[in-house]
Amino acid sequence: MTEKVKIVTLGCEKNLVDSEIMSGLIDQRGYSLVDDQEDATVIIVNTCGFIDAAKEESVNTILEMAELKDTGRLKALIVSGCLTQRYKQALMEEMPEIDGIVGTGDFHHINRIVDEALKGKQPALVGNPVFNYEQALPRKLTTARYTAYVKIAEGCDNSCTFCSIPMMRGNFRSRSMESILEEVKNMADQGVKEISLIAQDSTNYGTDLYGEFKLPELMDKVSEVDGIAWVRLHYAYPGFFTDELIEVMARNPKICKYVDLPLQHSEDAILKRMRRPGRNRDARELIHKIRERIPNVSLRTSLIVGFPGETEEDFQRLSEFVKEIKFDRLGVFTYSKEEDTPASRLPNQIDEEVKEWRANTLMEIQREVANAESGKYIGQVLDVLVERYDGRSDIYVGRSQYDAPEIDGEVYITNCKTSIGELTKVRITHAYDYDLSGEAVL
Repeated sequence: MTEKVKIVTLGCEKNLVDSEIMSGLIDQRGYSLVDDQEDATVIIVNTCGFIDAAKEESVNTILEMAELKDTGRLKALIVSGCLTQRYKQALMEEMPEIDGIVGTGDFHHINRIVDEALKGKQPALVGNPVFNYEQALPRKLTTARYTAYVKIAEGCDNSCTFCSIPMMRGNFRSRSMESILEEVKNMADQGVKEISLIAQDSTNYGTDLYGEFKLPELMDKVSEVDGIAWVRLHYAYPGFFTDELIEVMARNPKICKYVDLPLQHSEDAILKRMRRPGRNRDARELIHKIRERIPNVSLRTSLIVGFPGETEEDFQRLSEFVKEIKFDRLGVFTYSKEEDTPASRLPNQIDEEVKEWRANTLMEIQREVANAESGKYIGQVLDVLVERYDGRSDIYVGRSQYDAPEIDGEVYITNCKTSIGELTKVRITHAYDYDLSGEAVL
């Protein structure tokens, strides 16, 4: 009987790419990939271990899948990803439900792990956390056919005091430009139109491999691939955001005018304790420069509230910063005390209730900002990537270049004649907190 494999992916888009490579390898092996876990004889849970909430979700998902050994057809439960890389021993000792584990640098051996687990050997392969993406491995996309993520580097060399990623993903390592372009060309041949370039520290791309910042050149070359309409950049570390990168984003029409710039905080004392690059003045100068040279840019950031020692005054100044800067998109996270990180040993840890209040307060401020800012699109004609049809309201739904898949807003389109996965022009007539609506321009 052919084994039926279900992969459950948790965490970020970087994890999604790893799952898609595992899917390609499993498909190549001749096993069947299934969508319904009830049908699966093998389940792989690709875990996240970034913060406590993610760890808890990973553990709960593993336990939920394990129940299918009694209620479903499950014969082998495999766990991969960041949680296994960091907690190999604990997982094997404390969760007997697990039949095999594989780390973040070894998931290309997934077929061997599956085969051994099915034989009852309980394999555990967790070695060097840095995977070599230069390898020519199959990849089976699980995103919509017109959009895909491409990992341009792995790991991170930055030493942010709150972050455990270097422990789970290793040091920063760029992929070669040739390897990335080959993957993009393969995706374009499959009909992909939007490429989202991702790394933990994307703006540092090339410094280890070529001795200089190569992201601007890479983005230009990706945009030249036939069939690619949009190139989107994620996780642009502010310390390495060069003038050349700004110029490339400004002049190249295929590069989305979308900057994902995780600042984490506005206050110098907090940034210093976080060991983040630059200070408040540097962030303001960079944002001013980006907006001046890319006038129609959409600026997203992420912020952490409740970092150890964050006073009420610090938070109030952060709130004023958000009101003043008027980010187009904003994600707010409460600080998570991660073991073995320098920040976990800092004094003046903040109560959870205070963290939650600050996060909710900041998001309400941002909702008001976003509501006021979204009105600027009314009357404009935007290119929109059509993603789905809503039969109940008889409208199509898509995204503009100012919105990343899954995390940002949408555009509701009336009178649309364009197929799903294609670009259409839409005249915006209404703006809401995070979404837009308008009429297709025929």
